[in-house]
Amino acid sequence: MKNLLTQRLILSLLIITLYPLSIQARPFILVLSQDDIKDSPASPDDDLADWEEFGESETKPDENLDPGSWSPIFEPGMDPDEPYHGYYSTVSKMMAAASAGESRVMEEAVSEIEAVSGGGDPNARSLLAFLLGMGMTRERNKAKAFLYHHFATEGGNIQSKMALAYSYLRQDMHEKAVKLYAELAEVAVNSFLISKDSPVVEPVRIHNGAEENKGALRKSRGEEDEAFQILEYQAQKGNAGAMYRIGLFYYFGLRGLRRDRAKALSWFSKAADKGEAQSMEFLGEIYARGAGVERNYTKALEWLTLAARQQLYSAYNGMGYLHVKGYGVDKKNYTKAKEYFEKAAENKETGGHYNLGVMYYKGIGVKRDVKRACTYFFVAANAGHQKAFYQLAKMFHTGVGLKKDLSMATALYKLVAERGPWSSLSRWALESYLKGDVGKAFLLYSRMAELGYEVAQSNAAWILDKYGERSMCMGESGLCTDAERHQRAHSLWWQASEQGNEHAALLIGDAYYYGRGTERDYDRAAEAYKHAKSQANAQAMFNLGYMHEHGQGLPLDLHLAKRYYDQAVEIDPAAKLPVTLALSSLWIRKNYADGFLVRVIDSLPELYPKMEAWVENVLLEEGNATILTLFACLLTVLYLRERQRRNVVPPAGEAVFPNPHNEHGAAFN
Repeated sequence: MKNLLTQRLILSLLIITLYPLSIQARPFILVLSQDDIKDSPASPDDDLADWEEFGESETKPDENLDPGSWSPIFEPGMDPDEPYHGYYSTVSKMMAAASAGESRVMEEAVSEIEAVSGGGDPNARSLLAFLLGMGMTRERNKAKAFLYHHFATEGGNIQSKMALAYSYLRQDMHEKAVKLYAELAEVAVNSFLISKDSPVVEPVRIHNGAEENKGALRKSRGEEDEAFQILEYQAQKGNAGAMYRIGLFYYFGLRGLRRDRAKALSWFSKAADKGEAQSMEFLGEIYARGAGVERNYTKALEWLTLAARQQLYSAYNGMGYLHVKGYGVDKKNYTKAKEYFEKAAENKETGGHYNLGVMYYKGIGVKRDVKRACTYFFVAANAGHQKAFYQLAKMFHTGVGLKKDLSMATALYKLVAERGPWSSLSRWALESYLKGDVGKAFLLYSRMAELGYEVAQSNAAWILDKYGERSMCMGESGLCTDAERHQRAHSLWWQASEQGNEHAALLIGDAYYYGRGTERDYDRAAEAYKHAKSQANAQAMFNLGYMHEHGQGLPLDLHLAKRYYDQAVEIDPAAKLPVTLALSSLWIRKNYADGFLVRVIDSLPELYPKMEAWVENVLLEEGNATILTLFACLLTVLYLRERQRRNVVPPAGEAVFPNPHNEHGAAFN
């Protein structure tokens, strides 16, 4: 029966959609087909030496996993190692300059970084590569930046390895990109939890289109957030669930809180004393990993067993892990481990599917069955399990179990690698932004953008557009000029659009359409809008309709324009008002081709910026709805005046000549 179920699952998993566990991050879509699965069984000669069955439970500090990490600057109680004091003092100086808006101090800090880099410090070389790539107080030089990243990577700097991998990916050099991303993903995976998938690292998008993402930011204000204060009050009053959630926030540094494992351990312990099962499981994790406490596998097993007895099925994964490794028990017991993993899987715990997949892939305690392993990995990955992404990436990379596909392997490795310790940059950037420290936030998001994080690319670009000089954008000499700022924002939006951000594609289209930060190019604007349209973006459809209506970058075609306008409303009902106005414009254009109203309509793009500024200054938050209402009123008044003029009886003796363009054609259907 189980074999039949396995076969049916393999045949039915033709299209799998994988989403990372973040409502803020963009979804990753993976489409798999039966053709991707190898029909031939895996050969005993397949090289599996580099496949660690279940990873290790050891927790290493950030400075070991991510040499050159800025944790000592942003995390409490962390002191940099003696050899790197010069590096960290200059980084601190940069951060202080960004916060205070001191361009002169920033230039001094960059000179100091250059000097430290000349001494061979790989971390300083990585930072110098970042500065050269940005053109920050130095002439922008991508070739030199690449070279410094290469030297820094050879010296052990992980963030430079991320930057190089992303650079190779952008150039479609998948053979080089996949190797680097595989190494990065392995580091990330070994930092994950043993019993279940790690909670999301929160890549919060600080903007929502052209506006600040107030909803997401309100939930990320840490200890100052009213909701957190209420939760803390409930915890202090003895609410075990509230205690667990606060412990979780501190353990991972979520919701704008600084990571503090001592506080996390305290809250988990209090909740566990009250019988809270999830806190018991986390105590098992903490003792198994030695995270802030002395490692004790016996205690780990005790806490996980207590959590499992309360039907917290993810705890069975931790128990199975300890039996597979022989930690905290007399000896390895694969049979017992398999029972625990099956118990978790039967209760829809994705970690159980992943662990069973590993057992069948490696033949640990069971007969090796690669197809069955694929099935388990698919199920786990479909629920967003990061380790399952990693295993599928390895299978695509090596061609074992799945047909070799370096492009797919690279994308999956990248997804996992972005969950590594270096993603802490996101927390620090968000914390800075929430405190109003826009300069520091921009610097941190820019560093992340270079590493390939799409959300950081879009956040950095938005800060440039929104805050201008306050962003502390440093050009080749002093603060960025308007041209340098536009160019840098354009570059960041472009990178974000390459990774599927339709809002970025819209802004790229606008940049080419209006000539902002680049030369005006209607053809490239249309290309960008089409890219956004492919993601079902109503604004892009409206813009394409407008370009067809006016023959700008696209053929003049009123019927195709109408089709795009109609599609915009179908995708987003909120577009009804602008689409109604656009369709009115089309009707006027069709029936009064060279009339006065058409000339007025064609002049509106030049008048719009002045009207928009007036509305913003006078009517403040009324926004686009007000502008469109004023536009509708203007059209109505102009139309009525035109009709009145046409109906006036001419003075005696004056001839009336027919208007050849006043022949009513058929209305659009």
